[in-house]
Amino acid sequence: MFFTIPRTPEEQLELILRLNRQHSLIFSSPDAKLARRRHRAKHPTEIGAFKCMDGRIHIPLATNTPLGIIKPWRNLGGMFDLGWPYFARSVASWVNYAMDRGRQVLMLVTYHYSRGDVHRGCAGFGYDQEASIVGMSRLKKQMEHVFGVHHQVVYPILFGFETDLEAGVLHGENGEVVDLSTLQGVSKDDLMLMLIRLYPDMSLQIRKDLLRLVTGNIEHTAEVAASNRPLTETVHREWIIGVGRGFDWLHEPNTALLVGPFSPNLDEPVAKAAGIIRSNMLAGSIDDKSFVLLASAFYRDSTGIEPLLAREKALFLGDFSAATIRERYPDLADKMQVLSVTVDMQTRALEIVRT
Repeated sequence: MFFTIPRTPEEQLELILRLNRQHSLIFSSPDAKLARRRHRAKHPTEIGAFKCMDGRIHIPLATNTPLGIIKPWRNLGGMFDLGWPYFARSVASWVNYAMDRGRQVLMLVTYHYSRGDVHRGCAGFGYDQEASIVGMSRLKKQMEHVFGVHHQVVYPILFGFETDLEAGVLHGENGEVVDLSTLQGVSKDDLMLMLIRLYPDMSLQIRKDLLRLVTGNIEHTAEVAASNRPLTETVHREWIIGVGRGFDWLHEPNTALLVGPFSPNLDEPVAKAAGIIRSNMLAGSIDDKSFVLLASAFYRDSTGIEPLLAREKALFLGDFSAATIRERYPDLADKMQVLSVTVDMQTRALEIVRT
């Protein structure tokens, strides 16, 4: 669904809270819980997506996958380095979690672009598609090097995302590139043969679960193409900068730029996001009087110290990011509304720590 952009700080805050309430109710509903259990039982592979802060890249929506299945990591342009201590610890913890439960792991190392206009592509890589492919290929190689000893258990692939149709693009190990939006009407058997050709050493279980993502995306791109949606939904119109983690409830198109707390130079992606917000204002694609800096930290166990630690993280991220924006873009300082929250990952419900 595409929302009219709220104009006042009060409208912005109300929409954020309403979106979270709606998502939390749906996520916590018996039907949604059952859908996730059924999906896990049939498709046990743990799936992670390493992607840009651009809110248009919403892999669960684009693959018709229940929310809560695909684990996201976000940063400017999807740029990550396994040498970053916090990022490395986060990925290793996730892989160990999967292996402890006897699950295999599929890593979607993503980049994005637009087939219709280069300037609807990735601002983080300066709208240079080839540069984004090179950059994300480097991360894929790092993952292969680190987790190569578990190659039949952990499998990273380079996965493009074309934002006009929200189409996935598979990069095979043989150099072949396949745009999934071109595969309408192809049978599942033929799609499986394609995946065998692209990833000959991929385990059968991961391949089966990748096939489900592929068929879901083919169905989704057909729906997007048939909708004839306006181009305003595919250009940058974000009015929220989200910094931290726990944002998978915030998945409306072109609403938020989401910055994970992974880079040791966190000020750079925050400043880049602020620059995009400023450009959106100057272009008239959003109101030029107000935007939201939303700092978030999540917790899973509500009975111990995790909620208290999450609160301190959210406060720090809000203060740090606000200071960065004031320093880099002083003209945005009076237009910035800072909202620090914690998110309970069992319900996806947020709690305001400070406004």
